[in-house]
Amino acid sequence: MRYVKTVDQVLKIMNSIEQIRNVGIIAHVDHGKTTTTDSLLAAAGIISPRLAGQVLAMDFLDVEQRRQMTVKAANISLYHEYEGRPYVINLVDTPGHVDFTGKVTRSLRMIDGAIVVVDAVEGVMTQTETVLRQALEERIRPLLFINKVDRLIKELRMGSDEIKQRFIEIIREINNLIETYAEPEFKKKWILDPAQGMVAFGSARDAIGLTVPMSRRKGVKIDDLIEAYSRGNKDVIEDLKKKIPLHEALLDMVVKFVPNPKEAQYYRIPKLWRGEINTDIGKAMMEANPDGPLIFFVCDMRWDPHAGFVATGRLFSGSVYSGQEIYLMNAKSIQKVLQVGLYMGPYREVVDRIPAGNVAALLGPDLARAGETIVDTKIRDVMVPFERLRYVSEPVVTMAIEPKKTTDLTKLMDALKKMSIEDPNLIVKINEETGEYLVSGMGHLHLEIVLTLLRERFGLDVETTQPTVVYRETVRDKSTVFEGKSPNRHNRFYISVEPLNEETIKLIQQGIITEDMDAHKRAKILRDEAAWDHDEARRIWAIDENINVLIDRTSGIQYLREVRDTIVQGFRLAMREGPLALEPVRGLKVVLHDAVIHEDPAHRGPAQIYPAVRNPIYAAILSSRPTLLEPIQKLEIKFPIDYLGPISAIITKRRGRIINVVHMIGNLVKMLAEVPVAESLDLANELRSASAGKAFWGTEFSRWAVVPDSLLVDIVRKLRQRKGVKSELPRVEDFLSP
Repeated sequence: MRYVKTVDQVLKIMNSIEQIRNVGIIAHVDHGKTTTTDSLLAAAGIISPRLAGQVLAMDFLDVEQRRQMTVKAANISLYHEYEGRPYVINLVDTPGHVDFTGKVTRSLRMIDGAIVVVDAVEGVMTQTETVLRQALEERIRPLLFINKVDRLIKELRMGSDEIKQRFIEIIREINNLIETYAEPEFKKKWILDPAQGMVAFGSARDAIGLTVPMSRRKGVKIDDLIEAYSRGNKDVIEDLKKKIPLHEALLDMVVKFVPNPKEAQYYRIPKLWRGEINTDIGKAMMEANPDGPLIFFVCDMRWDPHAGFVATGRLFSGSVYSGQEIYLMNAKSIQKVLQVGLYMGPYREVVDRIPAGNVAALLGPDLARAGETIVDTKIRDVMVPFERLRYVSEPVVTMAIEPKKTTDLTKLMDALKKMSIEDPNLIVKINEETGEYLVSGMGHLHLEIVLTLLRERFGLDVETTQPTVVYRETVRDKSTVFEGKSPNRHNRFYISVEPLNEETIKLIQQGIITEDMDAHKRAKILRDEAAWDHDEARRIWAIDENINVLIDRTSGIQYLREVRDTIVQGFRLAMREGPLALEPVRGLKVVLHDAVIHEDPAHRGPAQIYPAVRNPIYAAILSSRPTLLEPIQKLEIKFPIDYLGPISAIITKRRGRIINVVHMIGNLVKMLAEVPVAESLDLANELRSASAGKAFWGTEFSRWAVVPDSLLVDIVRKLRQRKGVKSELPRVEDFLSP
């Protein structure tokens, strides 16, 4: 079998859609994704086989190499031969740490299959479940690689039968997740059957891998692997490396079970795209037609200091070539493709043209952002954009940042802008009261990486405040109707607020209900699924990104249509910073009951309408038992049972809640718990010292929960002080006109 790498060979095969596979590697942090990828790159001749597992080629940022952790998604096009036929495998290596799940979400739109890597000792962890659930929601077919088999032998001293039992447990757990989260038509079809070769076993560090069909074909059994590691015989391990190389096990599995782009798009497009399937555009995407109109979905924006922003994504229809005129649906802008390329890890190889079904890198559309739909200019008026990317977590930690040298302020602004384009989960704001730059991320590590990249990529030394938790404001009761007057007294709005029910919040969160969908369809879903009044549901004007809804219950108001957009904008501004602690508002239903609007447009501009909308909303919030919501993270900890007492004490001391403790293999137990993010700073160090370094854990964003009343006033005061506003709690009267 030959493994060679030339761009020409890859391009030649890219024109034959049956010979293309788009696949990602997903897993919990430290389970060996990037080391696995190294083995595949070594097979393709991109890195030395001797260095595979150590070079971490896809972790090409300095910070990734130092931390031995992937913090961004990287992709590469590999050439592989299977049963005498050549294939191109577009491979994406994704991060595993919870703080970088946004990058996983963006990568999933590019791929049709995923190799789920699981550490044989740690088993299926929190983040494994999260990324697998995300993949199944995007209709991506999963395969399994049980990695670090040598740990079962070297560390746990397991025998052959125990090891096989461990494999069965991991496969069963992954299959349970597939049955839980896959859509009905894929539940049975995608269940992993090791006998058919859908599961590989091995060690990525040693580049050894085996599937059941490969075992039959080559006459090497799992027991041979176990014996080699038990004896620690390096010669036998080297021999196995040649006989059962990991790349062969994995890439054969990918070619055999991951569908080609045409097969995959047939069932993925109806899920990812809201347009009409039976149109020329719909058919072109369903068939991945290289001669159809250009339709390209941007999954990632990457800053190249020599070339500018590069948009990487999936080509669902048509072909892309340099000089092509394109239209950006979200940015509403015509731009030109300056260069087309393939990513080979850190390197971008320039090519002339890439057809549908492939992953491409475009230089030129610098206004694009992750989630952008790029199309041929001819279909700009009839094309419907793709479903927006939905992230499983939200930015929950913030810090203020400023340059050590004031002369670097412009440079810092430019660097933060570039980084927030590359990473949409990084939110950058300016505090207008204090002039500080506020950077919000998914967790403490996310912000740490931001600071490292500012220093290493942009040469900036900065000073920061301690990271603080991001809260949300909400209400617990329904308010009465409050009157808001414009500063010139010519416009009046009568508004009330109430909490949204949990069913509505879930529908909006999952993207089942959106602002731009058909009003009748939306009303039917809200009536059937969330017990809404049908008439009220039809009157929704806006759905804010923080899950707030604006409803128009007025009747026959003159000039209302003319100021509707300004009212909606006023509502959005009010939701961005609530009255209690200037934190974003979440889970609110805002109802406009009545209005008086001046006939002269000069008297009803934004400067008049915004305060007239915001003030009654704020007064209504403050009259409805306002409170803060804090982010809660789910914690999964695996440790020897002897440390159950100390670890339980750490959780309860931090306002945590132990949900469940189950016995695993040997003397290991698994604890599921919830801890407020505000209490999780330095949690890692405490867990390490309490377990003598024997605990391993994973976290993920769980939910927003009401802050205990005993802590509420103190937290609100601290938030207000930090933001440079008076620490006294606001009153309803502060927002009512005399």
